[in-house]
Amino acid sequence: MDTVIGTAEAVRGGTRAAGDVVEECLARIAAGNDALNAFVHVDADGARRAAEEVDAAVARGEGELLGPLAGVPFGVKDLEDCAGMPTSHGSLLYKGLGPVVADSEHVARLRRAGAIPVGKTAAPEFGTLQYTFTKAWGATGNAWDPTRTPGGSSGGTAAAVAAGMLPFGTASDGGGSTRIPAGFSGLVGLKPSHGRIPHPDDDPSETACYGALTTTVADSARHLDVTAGPHETDRLSLPPPGVRYEEVIEHLDTSGLRIGWSTDLGFAHVDPEVAELARAAAEETARAAGAELVEVDVHLTDPVATWLSAGAMSLWLGIDEAQHWPERAEDLTPFVRFSLEATADRPLRTLAKGYRRRLRLQADMAALFADLDVLMTPTTAVTAFPAAGPPPTEIAGVEVNPAMSVPFTMLANLCWNPALSVPAGLASDGLPVGLQIIGRRHRDEVPLRLGRLLEQTRPWPLTAPGWDL
Repeated sequence: MDTVIGTAEAVRGGTRAAGDVVEECLARIAAGNDALNAFVHVDADGARRAAEEVDAAVARGEGELLGPLAGVPFGVKDLEDCAGMPTSHGSLLYKGLGPVVADSEHVARLRRAGAIPVGKTAAPEFGTLQYTFTKAWGATGNAWDPTRTPGGSSGGTAAAVAAGMLPFGTASDGGGSTRIPAGFSGLVGLKPSHGRIPHPDDDPSETACYGALTTTVADSARHLDVTAGPHETDRLSLPPPGVRYEEVIEHLDTSGLRIGWSTDLGFAHVDPEVAELARAAAEETARAAGAELVEVDVHLTDPVATWLSAGAMSLWLGIDEAQHWPERAEDLTPFVRFSLEATADRPLRTLAKGYRRRLRLQADMAALFADLDVLMTPTTAVTAFPAAGPPPTEIAGVEVNPAMSVPFTMLANLCWNPALSVPAGLASDGLPVGLQIIGRRHRDEVPLRLGRLLEQTRPWPLTAPGWDL
């Protein structure tokens, strides 16, 4: 499977037919989905019709008028609406309902750029877990080892892209749900600055961002160019970025940047091999950038506790209390049910306490970036654990909360910074390790540029081994 950019340029130039690209993807999905459970719905007929329209435009000599994603098939995470397909939210509460009638704004922008949705990719119930396992659809496997998780909550997309079923797929990230699967699956995943890609849907926690999982940083830059920009119904959406990311990642001057490295953010426990691989990738990135890498002593208001206090607000909007709660509590996965039970009667002063913690964390982050341009960490504390869970409760010989398998990603969501995960190498268990690159708010081009430099210095495999069907 070619990259996003390679596919689009070949289709626009007439050297590949969109119909052939779609058929290749459908064949790969048919061959691999039983092993990975990456897709929960496939719309082969809709994808073929869309490809026919693209190929007809090329035949009329209008290839150059097609969008920058012309003919590129993609999967849509099953928390996000795609017209003509159902959205189950990974939940028995919504499984079996009919197709939705409208695209999310994110999907709509991808369609207008010429991309072709082929189906819905698996996600944990309401996107709540760092692994993809639900009562509705079962467990999703990692393309590097199907007995392991591809991560969550964009796990189905990660499995599909890492197995070469698709050039890219949509993701979303409220606490790491794009970067965790990128780290576990050897992919590139960007959580942009909050508001960079509009999110018109209700999100009272104000941490969730749309995104994509790709095989290259350049592909992620093209995706951001297509999807960035304001939307009237998202009051937090940002103005146009003023740069073309696909272009700026090739020439942005990074010499003299001050890059901070933290193995643990001052509170986490990390598998030593994961830490070593991520640190080596950080050093190589800094050398390629002509930047200074410095060890930083980080003191933060606990981002994991802060994030956990905010997440339940989104869950309450994800269910219909009149139909679902508490009558269908038994249908919910344990984490979702526990979160709702624990917050059903939460007083306003408790919410205020959580909000004050978040304000302190934002001040901590501002102080950290007063002396830094970039902060780098491992993406996760461990490599991928079993597909059906549970997450490890011991890391580096220390007993930990299960959330501490992924302690590094929530910080950027809570403070609205752009954060990129790129492959850092393979651990001795044969599974990928990710490097997280966090930038200043609104400077999405800096993490992308640094990831691009690492990508050029040390290219990584576009797919997991064994999926060259």
